[in-house]
Amino acid sequence: MTDQNEKPETYTYAKAGVSIAAGNALVKAIAPLAKATRRPGADADLGGFGGFFDLRAAGYTDPLLVAANDGVGTKLKLAIDSDRHDGVGIDLVAMCVNDLIVQGAEPLFFLDYFATGRLVGGVAERVIAGIAEGCKIAGCALIGGETAEMPGMYADGDYDLAGFCVGAVERDQALTGNKVEAGDVILGLASSGVHSNGFSLVRRLAADRGWKLNRPALFDQDMLLIEALLAPTRIYVKSLLPLVRSGKVRAMAHITGGGLLENIPRVLPDHLHADVDADLWEQPRLMAFLQAQGNIEPEEMARTFNCGVGMAVIVAEADAAAVSAALVDAGETVFTIGSISERAKGCTVKGSTETWSARAPWSATHNG
Repeated sequence: MTDQNEKPETYTYAKAGVSIAAGNALVKAIAPLAKATRRPGADADLGGFGGFFDLRAAGYTDPLLVAANDGVGTKLKLAIDSDRHDGVGIDLVAMCVNDLIVQGAEPLFFLDYFATGRLVGGVAERVIAGIAEGCKIAGCALIGGETAEMPGMYADGDYDLAGFCVGAVERDQALTGNKVEAGDVILGLASSGVHSNGFSLVRRLAADRGWKLNRPALFDQDMLLIEALLAPTRIYVKSLLPLVRSGKVRAMAHITGGGLLENIPRVLPDHLHADVDADLWEQPRLMAFLQAQGNIEPEEMARTFNCGVGMAVIVAEADAAAVSAALVDAGETVFTIGSISERAKGCTVKGSTETWSARAPWSATHNG
C-alpha cells in the first residue's frame, strides 16, 4: 500500500529534460551576434514573436520578394562527431543566400531553426555565431530564429539546423533564364571545398577507408583532413550583386546536390543546352582525393560534387572578359568552363583522357 502521507512526485519541465534557463541564457548570449548583422530595413532587437523588415528603408521601389530555405545535410554529423561546430552556421546561410542571388535577389533577412535533444555547453552559441558570421558575409540581417530543446527526438549530442532567407529584387532585374542565348559563355567561380553536398558519400568513404580525420590531409600537409572536409561553403553574394544590377549577368546556377550536370539546366530555357568542358579548369586536390578513395567515375563526380565550381555564371560572350575581371577584383577565382548551344535543354560535361583520372575521353549528359 502507498503511504497516505507520501506526496506524489512533482513534475517540472526540467525533469522532462528541458531547461528554460539554458534557453534564456542562449537568447541572451546570441543577442549581440544578431545585433551585429543589422542593415538598412532591419534594426529591431531579438525577443519578439517575429521580425520586421522595411523594404522601403532598404531602398527598393518595385521589388519582388524571393524566399529560400535549406539545411546543411549530413555534413552536420561530421561536425558533431569531430566537435567542430563553428563553420556549419556559415554553411547554412550560404546554402540559402546563394540560392537567392542566382535569381538576382539581394538577401535581406535570415531566420534559423536549431533543434537538439538537450542544450549542451556552448554548442548552440558556436553554431549561431557561425550563422551571424554568414549573415555578415552575405549582407543580410539575422532577425530571429527558433531554438528547440526536444528530449527523446535526437541522440545525445546531435542537433539539426534549418535556415530560411528572404531576398528582394527589382522586378526588371529578376533572373529567370529568359535572357540566356546560344553562344553565351559559362564562367565558373571556384568553390571553397565540398560545400554542403555529397557528405553521405564522404562519410561512407571515411568509415570504409578508416580515414584519420585529425591527421594532415594526404593532398595538403598544411591542413588537417577534417578541416579540408568541413571548410564552410563560399558565399558569392557580395561579388555577384553589383554585376546582377549592372545587367551583365544573364543567369546563374548554384552548384549543389546534383553537381554541375543537374544544376545548370535549371536556369536554361527549353531550347538551350550547356556544354561544360572539364579540361578548362584544374580539378581541386580534395576532389581528386575523394574520387581516388571512392574509385568514382568522372560522370558520377559531375552529378555528385561541385568539382571545384560552386557557382556557374552565364554571360554574353562580349561581356565575359569584363565580368571575369570584376569578379577577380571582388576576390573570386574565375574559370571559363563552357558555353551555351542551341539544342534540347540540358547539360553535357565532358573531359579528355586523364581529366578527372579518366582512362579515355568521357562525357555525361543530363536532359531536362
